[in-house]
Amino acid sequence: MKVNWKELFPEPIRTILGRMPPALLDQVEEVRIREGRPLEINAGNTYHFLTPQGSPTGNPEEAYVPQKEVTHRLLDLISNHSLYTLEEELRKGFITIPGGHRIGLAGRTVLSGGRVEYLRDINGFNVRVAREVHGVADRILPYLLDMKSGQVFHTLILSPPQQGKTTLLRDLARQISSGTTKLTGGSELLQGIRPRLKVGIVDERSEIAGSYKGVPGFDVGPRTDVMDGCPKAEGMMMMLRSMSPDVLIVDEIGRPEDAEAVMEALHAGVSVIATAHGRDLSELSARPALRTLIAEQMFQRYVQLQRTSRGMTFRLADGKMRVLQQTGAGGEAFG
Repeated sequence: MKVNWKELFPEPIRTILGRMPPALLDQVEEVRIREGRPLEINAGNTYHFLTPQGSPTGNPEEAYVPQKEVTHRLLDLISNHSLYTLEEELRKGFITIPGGHRIGLAGRTVLSGGRVEYLRDINGFNVRVAREVHGVADRILPYLLDMKSGQVFHTLILSPPQQGKTTLLRDLARQISSGTTKLTGGSELLQGIRPRLKVGIVDERSEIAGSYKGVPGFDVGPRTDVMDGCPKAEGMMMMLRSMSPDVLIVDEIGRPEDAEAVMEALHAGVSVIATAHGRDLSELSARPALRTLIAEQMFQRYVQLQRTSRGMTFRLADGKMRVLQQTGAGGEAFG
């Protein structure tokens, strides 16, 4: 189900967004709405406040300031007028809506037994805009394929937040599932090898496939099954038991149970492509849940992403940390 993300907002925010310069609007990644504070956007990894005329500004005093009635209308819209049906999402602190757009929430927590039971008095929203970019994986996929077997190398994609990991995962799923007749940047090494494999996506936050009522909203390929809204570790085990995937794709691993499930999949002969938050491998190695996976060289490929003013760049290494390919400030970027 495709959703125009600008239609998610109540007036006057919808009108303000519509007044923005088109080139800037096309780059919007986040819209941050805080009750009684300036309206802010993240576009092209740069933050701006917005005036009532839709103009970007660095001065918060010039910006439009949403009040309680606007934030209440927004909450009503994104909950489809039934906030009580979203208790589980409110406990997690975010709502995923049709189209894969994710809305982070801030407010006052209600605790039970020392754990968050509910979120109330919601006054802050971070709307993250999900986009589908076909071809963003073109320059990386050739290096993730095993020439001898035609299978996919176990791969970990790492970067800080908002560098394009989920967008890359989405296109990798599509290309691996559907097969590709054209690969750029290294495809001469892999002529005749076109992956057409069964892919299983464990989409805990409904961001990769953008599912609505179980049906993916994004093109993730014809041989792809999606376990939507399921915790990653449990979802990976369910996929292994019931759907016999050739490749498992999962976003943002980091908990001990995630690492255990990844190891289980690898030992079962299933390729895994996962992402994790981190600037480099030394930072990831400081996290106990990932340390063993890295130390035992469970992953055969590492892809480190970085966004620059020229686009997305990457550095790709094998399981022994030897660099296989990279683009730098003067190299060709993808995405």
